[in-house]
Amino acid sequence: MEAWARSLIVALLVLSPAAASASPAEDANAVVDRWAAIFTANDAGELVKLYAPDAILLGTFSPIIADTPDLIRDYFKRLPGSGNKVVLGDRRTAKLSDEAVLVTGFYEFTLIREGKPVPTPARFSMVVIKRGNDWLIVHHHSSRRPEPPQ
Repeated sequence: MEAWARSLIVALLVLSPAAASASPAEDANAVVDRWAAIFTANDAGELVKLYAPDAILLGTFSPIIADTPDLIRDYFKRLPGSGNKVVLGDRRTAKLSDEAVLVTGFYEFTLIREGKPVPTPARFSMVVIKRGNDWLIVHHHSSRRPEPPQ
């Protein structure tokens, strides 16, 4: 009887669905979604927290490579109170490993210039990595999206 009970317990454990956990791609995309929501909320402080301490940012409107937390913070310093927004568009995700994912795609910024909204289509790539229990952006490249050929 004892062996039978152990066999039953093992069978139940094997056949029971595992606790649902997100895949690396889902976790990385959640970071990108959070990035967009925080950008739209104009919260530069929270936005910078999504970047790893050794992250590299090639910003849409920056002539430099921001490769320190201070430079990344400086890039986003004009965001609070700006009213700028971003909407994510089509994107693709490539799992590089269980701890690294590439997310690339399009987004459209709505920048407020002289009180008027200015749509600015752009494209991005982000490498999101897992460090401990956190998923962080370690590389972010953003550039204006070219006009389609006519």
